[in-house]
Amino acid sequence: MRGAVTSVLAVLVWVVLCAARDPILVPEVSQHEVALQQGFTGTELLLFGAILTPEGSRAAQDYDIVIVLKGPTQSIVLREKQKVAGIWINADSTELRSAPSYYAIASTRPIKDIVDDKTAAIYELGLKWLQLSPIGAIDPKEQTRFANGLVDLNRRIGLYREEEGGVKVSEQVLYQARIGLPSRVPIGTYTAETFAISKGRVVASASSQVEVRKLGLERAVATFAEDYGFAYGLLAVFVSVGMGWLAGRLFAMR
Repeated sequence: MRGAVTSVLAVLVWVVLCAARDPILVPEVSQHEVALQQGFTGTELLLFGAILTPEGSRAAQDYDIVIVLKGPTQSIVLREKQKVAGIWINADSTELRSAPSYYAIASTRPIKDIVDDKTAAIYELGLKWLQLSPIGAIDPKEQTRFANGLVDLNRRIGLYREEEGGVKVSEQVLYQARIGLPSRVPIGTYTAETFAISKGRVVASASSQVEVRKLGLERAVATFAEDYGFAYGLLAVFVSVGMGWLAGRLFAMR
């Protein structure tokens, strides 16, 4: 009995000592609010911070740093188009329960060289490991095809991105990465999560937030459309008809 108690105490001491050696991350973002106004062409966020020991001193070893910037999640319906008799029509479709509206990852090295597939899947470290769960039953091959299609589409328009080697670490203390936001970036609360990884194990993590919101005329129009959808639709029709009539009058006068 005494031997068992001694073994348990030894394990507890070992766990405490290992935990004490784990680093602490102190993250920060260059701007916690991004304003979308007329003429907005995109911006670049600087995500930086420090890797410290629990005592506040410089870390005693090198760590791989991975930064994930993720936008608000949303359910989304994906439709596949097929060409039939020379006409593109909607064919198969599926609905995903929670897809990030924006996703970017930056790391000190390629993810495959930092963690194994299981760890990457748990923490969603990379576009390959995004948890795009469908609503309802779907064939796994079809699910993979639709998920790959969504990722490819968002990569091409700049809403999904991977930057291997995008994180720079100086003197085992300071790290930084630059991640761009395109002009069509969705509004909402973004989460920037930083991971410190050693020997394939996530030893520390910390997060901060960035608010992307519309200001000025864009905000007023978006609020009106959201609160008074029917009136906004009518107004849009009237404006379109009015612009068409005005254009016709101008050409008729020539």
